[in-house]
Amino acid sequence: MDPFTPHQFIDVIARAGSIRKAAELLAITSTALNRRVLALEEELGVPIFERLPRGVRLSTAGELLVTHLRNQASDFERLRSQLADLAGERRGHVSIACSQALLPFFLPEQIGRYRRAHPGVSFGVHLRDRAAAEAALVEHSADLALVFEPIRLSEVQILSTVRQQIHAVMAEGHPLAGSKTVRLRDCAAFPVGLPTAQYGVRALIDLALLRSSVRLRTVLESDNFDFLRRYPAQEHLISFQIPIGLPGEAGREGVVSRPVDTRDIPEGRLYLCQLRGRTLPVAAAKFAAQVEGALETRYGLLPTAG
Repeated sequence: MDPFTPHQFIDVIARAGSIRKAAELLAITSTALNRRVLALEEELGVPIFERLPRGVRLSTAGELLVTHLRNQASDFERLRSQLADLAGERRGHVSIACSQALLPFFLPEQIGRYRRAHPGVSFGVHLRDRAAAEAALVEHSADLALVFEPIRLSEVQILSTVRQQIHAVMAEGHPLAGSKTVRLRDCAAFPVGLPTAQYGVRALIDLALLRSSVRLRTVLESDNFDFLRRYPAQEHLISFQIPIGLPGEAGREGVVSRPVDTRDIPEGRLYLCQLRGRTLPVAAAKFAAQVEGALETRYGLLPTAG
């Protein structure tokens, strides 16, 4: 009996982009895996993959097949989750693709709260930028996405949106720490640390600087927001973050944060999303509802177009 279903081996090949790499992941020989692909292509009467010099990619028929197989797997997982709920014990797995700001505080709190009530549910949490998070929803490798950037794909359904005002992060003893809000021109008097160009926080700051005569003295760049949040404790440097990525207690880790005036940097948006048209398994749907409630309590939800 073949130990691998078509969903297993076709999906792995599609993600790996290579029969050889997929064979390594499945712990079988590439020859044996290629035979399975050829047999399925013969059965369907169409090629599933286009053979390339350095791997394979899905044909049009292959894309249709993979979408069908992923939908089948998703439907079965949803059924398992519903049956477990009927038996009085919630089970399942929730996969989340998210921006960095969600990792230090918000998601640990929310997942911990959920698992205390439903210990039979497991989680996968994966750092993804906006484009990769959207792709993960489309590929069914994520049930939910939480991202701080515009959503661009029509296949993505926005469940909820909240405002996130950019905050300046500084040492407790920083000269600006006594201010309720800070202006961008105030920050220009000090060295700053910025996230690298691919992040939404940086995009908002760069756009604000283009519209302003203010020039910041950037002495530090990083793609790690945790590092940027902690570093201002070392010197009178200012970094930037959104509220959901900041600790709840003022002065924690030796730093404080102050909102940047929205006349200088406009607010950003944090999005909770799923794949449009997909009915989530019970475990993922209930977790999404919990997250939405937490976002509403903390920040107030914005109207969504669906």
